Amino acid sequence: MNSLVLAAVMLVGFVIAYQTYGRFLGRKIFKLAAEHVCPAHELRDDLDFVPTNRHILFGHHFTSIAGLGPIVGPAVAIIWGWVPAAIWVFVGSIFIGAVHDFGALIVSLRHQGRSIGDISGDLISPRVRLLFLLIIFFLLLIVIAVFALVIAILFTMYPQAVIPVWLEVPIAVWLGYQVYQKGASHVSLGIVAVILLYVTVVIGSYVPIDLTALGLSSQATLITWMIILYIYAFIASRLPVQVLLQPRDYINSHQLFVAFALLVLGVLVAHPTVIAPAYNASPAGAPPVWPFLFVVIACGAISGFHSLVSSGTSSKQCFSEDDARFVGYGSMLMEGTLSTLVIVACAAGIGLGIAGAEGARFMGPEAYAHLYASWGAISGLGAKIGAFVEGSANMIRSYGIPKDITVTIMGVFIVSFAATTLDTATRLQRYIVGELGRALNIPQIGNATPATLIAVVTAFILSFYNGSGKGALTLWPLFGTANQLLAGMALLVITIYLVRKRVSTVYTVIPMLFMIIMTGWAMILNLQNFLSSSNWLLFSIGLIIFILEIWMIIEAVLFFKNPVHDTGQSSA
Repeated sequence: MNSLVLAAVMLVGFVIAYQTYGRFLGRKIFKLAAEHVCPAHELRDDLDFVPTNRHILFGHHFTSIAGLGPIVGPAVAIIWGWVPAAIWVFVGSIFIGAVHDFGALIVSLRHQGRSIGDISGDLISPRVRLLFLLIIFFLLLIVIAVFALVIAILFTMYPQAVIPVWLEVPIAVWLGYQVYQKGASHVSLGIVAVILLYVTVVIGSYVPIDLTALGLSSQATLITWMIILYIYAFIASRLPVQVLLQPRDYINSHQLFVAFALLVLGVLVAHPTVIAPAYNASPAGAPPVWPFLFVVIACGAISGFHSLVSSGTSSKQCFSEDDARFVGYGSMLMEGTLSTLVIVACAAGIGLGIAGAEGARFMGPEAYAHLYASWGAISGLGAKIGAFVEGSANMIRSYGIPKDITVTIMGVFIVSFAATTLDTATRLQRYIVGELGRALNIPQIGNATPATLIAVVTAFILSFYNGSGKGALTLWPLFGTANQLLAGMALLVITIYLVRKRVSTVYTVIPMLFMIIMTGWAMILNLQNFLSSSNWLLFSIGLIIFILEIWMIIEAVLFFKNPVHDTGQSSA
């Protein structure tokens, strides 16, 4: 299989899906109507609720849902072969992930921009609201703590990315000021901002910031970066969205398109042959492809975290319901596009040559065999990111861009997306704390400052409870299956919303059942592994999460036995 053919078929398929299936869902299922007043107008506060241009909102939404998920997931999943990875990214993005993201955005738009967890109390029962919000709080706690660690690790892996990533903050603030305070064009100044970013990329290539060179140990370096990142997350998530969140994500979305263009040009020029096997049933040490393919790829096809972004930040900024398909459905297909290019880089690009130990160099199938020798070999963060960066760099170098610049471009791209996830997750946790406060009748904790403090301090405690900064890794093995079960729960809430509106539910029921069955199966297998290895912490927490989600499903089944239908369009 030639990588050019693989990429072309999938990318064209995504475009067709957006124009056909996405349009059908918008018109016939979710029944978009421009006359409906969105929360951004109804509740405008110029802090969280801000009517936003659809292209700027697309930049925020896409970079928030992307993070590292569409990179590390497919980079690992091709250990089972490129065919199952490509099929799931393509089919999952179109018929499951994009439906999930689009639906969560619509339901939130019609419920005052509240989270999918909070809305579940209106649609199902108050008990479900509390259960759902507690599960979401736990998942966001892990996300914040892990991404603070991941970014710190990436700064040590790619010290040349430090200057560009931090200088992007003042560039973004300048862009936001010019657009919102001076009325400047977001298009022209957005281009200027991206050019400025790439000037910093060149500077970073030649002036890497390595704290170990200043005498800090690797552990001290990690902890220093994490403390800085937690302070940043607190400040950034308290600022009005138009000051930093929107303009930075808008710049990152342009950075994505630049990376896309570089990678697509690399595929056109190098068009490397796919050297990964089509299917590998039993990789050494790997869990079974069924059901773990659907957990590992995650954001590349569907992720429960996306429903939190759709119903958290994006629904509070959407200018019109007419923009929802572009933002919700379109962003997921763009994420599928990114995952496609990751598959090409890891399944074909690495075949152009990768460096091994002691000057060895591996070419063709040997390169794949070297990187994907076993599950343990590819499961570490460095190996995941390394496979993508090496494969991408090989294709981009095929038309003359120096390796140092190429590695910096991809390093900044990766760290920028991870930083967006950290910022957005912290802001989302602030919203969830507020909704939990109302559900528990403790509204005081829902105020912006205490809610943000709770979001940051709880993650900080998780990170440093053992003094290493890596405390969140203790719980990380639970995140994948719990996150994908969250996607199934979000689809359940969307389905019940459609039932109440007397709208056909087949387009959400099938994805819902598939996700609940596959990820429930994966959770059971994980619990068995935790039990057999006497990992009582993960077993206990995993079992609690699983029981809470089963409880939610039972509550929903009771609703389906005696459904309540709505007569209005804009409320539950």
